Amino acid sequence: MLATWDRPIAPAPGPIRFARYAFGPNKLGYCGPEEAGELFEQATVGRDIARLRELAGQFEGAYPYLCLIAQGNRIADPLSADVVEAYWLGGPLLDRVRPAAFGRSLEWRFRPRLRAHSWHWLGDKPGAGALPNHAFHVLDVFPKVGLMRTGQIDNALKVMDSCRIRWGRVLERDGDALVVSAVPLEMVDGRLQLGAPRAERIRGWVDGTGFVEDVTVGDVVAIHWDWACERLDAARLTALRDATTHELGIANQTI
Repeated sequence: MLATWDRPIAPAPGPIRFARYAFGPNKLGYCGPEEAGELFEQATVGRDIARLRELAGQFEGAYPYLCLIAQGNRIADPLSADVVEAYWLGGPLLDRVRPAAFGRSLEWRFRPRLRAHSWHWLGDKPGAGALPNHAFHVLDVFPKVGLMRTGQIDNALKVMDSCRIRWGRVLERDGDALVVSAVPLEMVDGRLQLGAPRAERIRGWVDGTGFVEDVTVGDVVAIHWDWACERLDAARLTALRDATTHELGIANQTI
């Protein structure tokens, strides 16, 4: 008999799923439209798919990656369930995006914002094996284009750890919160790596409404900032671990 966390999970439709992952940073004002309340409502009880599509298109960080993944796989809808999953968690769709197309997208988006030496560093990443997912954006793009350009160097590791999609095994539920065992990001001898699991308290619901349902002790949830985004089955947990490990290796080449 499969353990609870090992059972396959039927995910929410792509636009809803995108909103659930995007809500954490949106609520903090880091990306997307100033509509966090509506985003939360539509991702939980509202579910107006047309409106969710409109809101998703305003996420200037994530949405171009979705378009790139969709184009590379000849998928018409950038918010299809498979594309959304590939961006946030990883998976085979990323391997079908050609490095040249990825490089052109990065050049269009980021070259005007970087000095020549910094652009060369970023522009070479697709050829080195980087893939167009959220882990790449957090570990390679964000430090140069975001944090390090705004002088937040001392806080960089903490912010990167919060911003990446991480996983946590549920230890207990406490009202609208979950206590999970999560794997942190660390810097050891000048290199990024994953540390030993530690207990962490995250948000699961607001007055009983949230993105995860029927979560029990032993389940694994995906976390963005301090929000539980969805439950992960074994296959999706593996994809997320693999994508994170891969992009850590890419980032450490030029850290």
